[in-house]
Amino acid sequence: MNAARRTALLIGTTLVSINVWTGCPLLALWVGSQVQGSSTAPKMGAVAVVVVVLAVSVFAAAWLLALLNCKYDEITGRPRAARQPSPWLRSMRGEREADVRREHGISGIERVVLISVVAAVLAFEVWFFFFAGSSLPSA
Repeated sequence: MNAARRTALLIGTTLVSINVWTGCPLLALWVGSQVQGSSTAPKMGAVAVVVVVLAVSVFAAAWLLALLNCKYDEITGRPRAARQPSPWLRSMRGEREADVRREHGISGIERVVLISVVAAVLAFEVWFFFFAGSSLPSA
């Protein structure tokens, strides 16, 4: 039962982390297009709606990823991470983040999000360098 719940959380994390890169921008553009209507000239209201919807949807996805990470840690018995102050507020004698990582490692959720980010960056680079074409005028 535990393995099934862990797998379900990892699948959910995969879907949410992929949607941060694909679904959230597409949702924002769709909502902006509904506000824009059939007018060909872009309206600032539609642009503002795209920005707001994108910000809200990415924030919601990040919150959901944090929730999934907490549930995954709870299921696997991984100790809850202590509240981590910003680097500039830490004592120089304080515990190093590398020591904490060495002791507990990274969770499956963190690994899935990391793989998703790397895949998104690689996909963008392939598109940009091989498929996007040049925006410079040809002579």
